Amino acid sequence: MISETILIVDDQLPNLKVLSTMLEGKNYKVRKAVDGESAIEAVQIEPPDLILLDIKMPNIDGYEVCQRLKSDDKTKDVPIIFISALSEVFDKVKAFEVGGIDYITKPFQEEEILARINSQLTIKKQQKLLQQEKELLKQKQKTLEKEIKRRKEAQAILYQSRALISSVLTNSIDGIAAFESVRNSKSGKIEDFRCLVINPILAELFNQDPENLSGQLIFKNFLEQLDVNLFPLFVNLVETGVSLNKDFSYQCQQEKKWYHLSAIKLADGFSITVRNITERKKRELELNRRATIDGLTGIYNRQTFDQNLIKEWGRARREKQTLSIILFDVDYFKLYNDHYGHQAGDDCLKQIAQTVKKILNRSVDFVARYGGEEFVVILPNTDQQGAIIIVENIQHAIYTLAIPHKESKVSELVSISVGIASIIPRSASSPADLINLADKALYRAKQQGRNRYSVAEI
Repeated sequence: MISETILIVDDQLPNLKVLSTMLEGKNYKVRKAVDGESAIEAVQIEPPDLILLDIKMPNIDGYEVCQRLKSDDKTKDVPIIFISALSEVFDKVKAFEVGGIDYITKPFQEEEILARINSQLTIKKQQKLLQQEKELLKQKQKTLEKEIKRRKEAQAILYQSRALISSVLTNSIDGIAAFESVRNSKSGKIEDFRCLVINPILAELFNQDPENLSGQLIFKNFLEQLDVNLFPLFVNLVETGVSLNKDFSYQCQQEKKWYHLSAIKLADGFSITVRNITERKKRELELNRRATIDGLTGIYNRQTFDQNLIKEWGRARREKQTLSIILFDVDYFKLYNDHYGHQAGDDCLKQIAQTVKKILNRSVDFVARYGGEEFVVILPNTDQQGAIIIVENIQHAIYTLAIPHKESKVSELVSISVGIASIIPRSASSPADLINLADKALYRAKQQGRNRYSVAEI
């Protein structure tokens, strides 16, 4: 089995040694670079599967290294995880802006860095598989379009050569059928489509034998069970001649299946080809899910939070509504990890994440892992008092978990410090301003003794 190659870029030799030993112990191939220039040269010669990149280095820093790699077509797709002692929000935001896909703050935890590396490598593998699948589908689609074009050119023969067409339909691995329009005698508008011919593969979707469907008006009723917007698309196909390509899902007994349909105008009707794409769709949906969810806690990840905050900021600005965010972290979490172990620390973060998720009742409310033991909540259309109520509920729920924390200096149980910021977005402000307000409020809560919340001063 071929193992993935990881390039570590850090000007501190002790850091290189620790990371190399850890990754080689997990059967990764490790390459090393001690400065930005040699890292860029190494990637251009032979791109690795993933890069762990320090920020503060001589000559050119990690941000510039990332920008230069992302501007090169040969190296732009190599995923880059920043590892740095810089922990300010500004540094993390800049890392994502220049093209980083993750950010790990030193000192790092071995379990976390391995989990994040494995998650990004898995996403890269699935993206590669999906791209290959798309290319294969594209090639098959071209072949299919050529076949449909030949059938269109031979439409006159279609009605005269039923035996030949029946043979083609029966042996096809795709669902194929031909339908003709049924028009209103007065208005001339299409009211339904009559089945002319259908092969066994497609007949299965109707739970009928092919011979029982020929001549029947079954298409409109079937489409409306799937999606009421589908029937007008086929009417438009016949009236305009514009071909139709669309994915749709169908509940087949106990399993949901996905299909791709391709239809072209055929006289006063159309021919349709349907292909089962369930396996490809499952891989696609899983890839999308993995790209949005934090691998440890099961809630949304930082990248998804950044995207959602921009969306909610825009909506609140348009509607002139208050947007609130809650930024909190676990008090003395490093001491908790040191005393109880990293596995217990992981379990603690999971419990907190799922507890907060249950408290947020509205579909628009959003919780994500911000990084390490930090979490963030977005509350659209919620003023400061509403945000405080949510925070108090969260604090009470976490206290009710009764997770022991003997090393805490403020409570015998796990507690949190919270920063709250509420604002009506204006053209002169940005989402980063709201984050900074919450971050300052969180800092003030810690300065005031932790195990409490602080509201941003605006």
